Amino acid sequence: MVKVKAALGNVGVQVVIAMVLGTLVGAMMGPSAAVFAPLGDLFINLIKMLVVPLIAIAIIAGAANLGGSSAAGKLGAATFAFFLGTSALAVALALVAGELFQPGHGVDLSSARHLFSNEYADKGGVPGAVETVLGMIPTNIFQSLNDANILQIMVFCLFLGIALSRQPDAQRQPLMQGMDTIVNAFIWMINVVMWLAPLGVFGLMADAVGTFGFAMLNLVMNLFLVYVFAILVFGFVVYPLLVKLFSSQSALEFLSKMKKPQAVALSTSSSMATLPVTMEVVEEELGVSKPTAAFVLPLGATINMSGNAIYYGLVAVFFAQVFNVDLGLPAYLAIIFTSTLGAIGQAGVPGPSFLVVAVLLAAGIPIEGLPLLFALDRIFDMIRTALNITGDAACAVIVDRLAKPTE
Repeated sequence: MVKVKAALGNVGVQVVIAMVLGTLVGAMMGPSAAVFAPLGDLFINLIKMLVVPLIAIAIIAGAANLGGSSAAGKLGAATFAFFLGTSALAVALALVAGELFQPGHGVDLSSARHLFSNEYADKGGVPGAVETVLGMIPTNIFQSLNDANILQIMVFCLFLGIALSRQPDAQRQPLMQGMDTIVNAFIWMINVVMWLAPLGVFGLMADAVGTFGFAMLNLVMNLFLVYVFAILVFGFVVYPLLVKLFSSQSALEFLSKMKKPQAVALSTSSSMATLPVTMEVVEEELGVSKPTAAFVLPLGATINMSGNAIYYGLVAVFFAQVFNVDLGLPAYLAIIFTSTLGAIGQAGVPGPSFLVVAVLLAAGIPIEGLPLLFALDRIFDMIRTALNITGDAACAVIVDRLAKPTE
């Protein structure tokens, strides 16, 4: 009885219960379940209220602590290598799973022709290297903060943090102590907001299930099942294996500790909204140093999207099979390249992934069937977000071990 009460008192358990209840209520009430949507909106808005200032302060503090150490360059290189490598590997896994299980073979979309549209053809552009680099540099940091442009905020805060690391210790330390205090205050605020997490999750799930239901899944059920399979393989095999091989952390312990942020990620469909919870678990339960967590996790929430990469690759294979498009080696390479870049450029917020248009166009695959998936994007997004934040945490654990930063 004591163990049961302790479990029910755990926020992670409460969130899972709320997800189940929200799903049941949404399924029973249908569109009228939207009456619970304000509960979810309240929770998401409270989290977003804290995310941007927390990211800014945490990155400055992390870069300032790391910038003066010999581990800084090693940690940065290892982090980017991890994100790029795992994103490419995720696409490759998606392509193999797609060809192995053939989710689009024999699918008849004639009953969904009314959803087909070419209006997304102009959304397939992927910014070039020059545009991407220029877009990362803020011309007005206050405007970037107002617009919540996370990438620009990160660039400025990293630059400022490194600059602080070059200042004399006597001048730097009081400021660093002050920032640590502010970060701790944000963590306290986040813990207070998390008391509302079960209510927020209930509202989000009831609204999502009630609005979209599960009927449309019948047409793409094979795609959905293969997608879940690929996500599970990457989340429960690939990432734990990397953690076991390249860190001192137990793979099983890593998976056990990640249940709470994964539950929040599933419900919010946002890496950014989950970031405060991920940071808390990674630092306090997985033992990653604050400088590493402050550097890796906000960066990962912005550019590490292995779940998106799997989605892009599988959707490309699915529609290629539906429309009988033969994919040769150039098409596969185009899918891997575009999916990897698209996943890295995808913002960590919920919403339809129009970057999949670029992947399909790059491989010469028709795009008119995409609206069928956009209606279900929330369900796909929930699952891939849970994988994305798992990858962020795995990277933090691994590079913390490799770089051995000092606090």
